[in-house]
Amino acid sequence: MSATPLRVGLVGYGLAGSVFHAPLIATTEGLALDTVVTSNPERQKQATAEHPDVRVVATPDELLTRAADLDLVVIASPNKTHVPLATAALKAGLPVVVDKPIAGTAAEARDLAALAEERGLLLSVFQNRRWDNDFLTLRRLLAEGALGDVWRFESRFERWRPQTKGGWRESGDPAEIGGLLYDLGSHVVDQALVLFGPVTQVYAEAAVRRAGAETDDDTFIALTHANGVRSHLYASATTAQLGPRFRVLGSKAGYVKYGLDPQEAALREGQRPGAGAEWGTEPESMWGRVGAGGAPSGGESPLTGGGRAEPTLPGDYPAYYAAVAEALLAGGPNPVSALEAAAALDVLEAARRSAHDGVAVTL
Repeated sequence: MSATPLRVGLVGYGLAGSVFHAPLIATTEGLALDTVVTSNPERQKQATAEHPDVRVVATPDELLTRAADLDLVVIASPNKTHVPLATAALKAGLPVVVDKPIAGTAAEARDLAALAEERGLLLSVFQNRRWDNDFLTLRRLLAEGALGDVWRFESRFERWRPQTKGGWRESGDPAEIGGLLYDLGSHVVDQALVLFGPVTQVYAEAAVRRAGAETDDDTFIALTHANGVRSHLYASATTAQLGPRFRVLGSKAGYVKYGLDPQEAALREGQRPGAGAEWGTEPESMWGRVGAGGAPSGGESPLTGGGRAEPTLPGDYPAYYAAVAEALLAGGPNPVSALEAAAALDVLEAARRSAHDGVAVTL
């Protein structure tokens, strides 16, 4: 790679910007966090404290007036700003990374992809959950044929948050693109499409459970893939007892995995990739299990009984930005294209229609 790192402008320093993007950019060879955009005084101080060499500006316009001094713009601001900010950055001649969801509709995502293609610029979508430890492990099992033909894929992003937090993510204003369908749903749908390919039919249920909630906080999506696999996907803030993160059932065996990848918790605690401890690893007690026909015996926990323990591969969020750097510096492939994100939005839009109308939607 080039000895001079690419200069990155980061728009937004809330959860996505401060916890995920900034630390990963700052620790990726070939990239340098140059500028952070946030108008919030507390977040401005936080950015300066966490990244002393960074320039902090209040508006995206201030960033784009320096477009010639930058090599990449990362958009980690609220969902409703993704399309206008990505459009402005591409028109300013800058490659762009956009946090998920890239847009509120598949049509908008495809328009952005066309603009990037026209300008000859990289447009990538931050789908970090493709580098979760359990997802990487499941991909390996599928590649090895360990489960046989997969019949059903169950994926859960469940939480117990009985009180609302407010903010744009829980706003009922459609312009905000809030709710779990587009938040956690963006992850579980993307993972299902990566694993099992295109979808022919979508059925969904979306409920507003909590007092004072304005948008969906308990959502279920059922997908029929073109290859016959059925995906059952759950995104919920109202789950008092959490189910397995993955339960994958095949003709030879099944894979069951509890617990979340440890990388988000590590980043929230201020840990950084490459800082010493093995990044993305989890204890053996959290490994999933592979087997068929057996059940936990002797009162064993589902986490420890039934089948054989399957070592969990380390999670690897740093691989995303390493791939972005490789794409920009050496012409490597885009790790997550806007057209892939558009295909996921096709499914999410169908799910929204299905939940509203109470019918299955054919794609």
